[in-house]
Amino acid sequence: MDLEELMPQQPEGNKEEKAKSPLISLEKDLDLYADSIREIAVEIMVEGLSVNPIFIAHQHTVNIGEKILDRNELNTEWTIQASTFEEFVEKGIITPDKRALFLKNYKKPEDFMCVFVIVPEGANFIFYPYKNRG
Repeated sequence: MDLEELMPQQPEGNKEEKAKSPLISLEKDLDLYADSIREIAVEIMVEGLSVNPIFIAHQHTVNIGEKILDRNELNTEWTIQASTFEEFVEKGIITPDKRALFLKNYKKPEDFMCVFVIVPEGANFIFYPYKNRG
């Protein structure tokens, strides 16, 4: 599955908008959401859905996972959806040849949230610590 299938392409904003990194607002929202995300990660693992929860951070509409934190309802910048490693494999986002590498790099879900960040320029995985960063 291509990124275009997950997120309908939005027209690009002007170049001045791009100068301000969306990751600044993402860090702020992830800090705010951390307790809720950790609780859902534990729930996903305890219920046996997956030992590798993945959260999707986006500002548009995506067709993967289940919406858990809506930016419009919470007056924040980012919406978060909950998913699993298995769903990412099923949808072809993590390809068979990358599965082992992904799992090798997957950080302890009790300490880090695995976040698939989607921006108009592309998408990537980050591991963000639950604890305040010094």
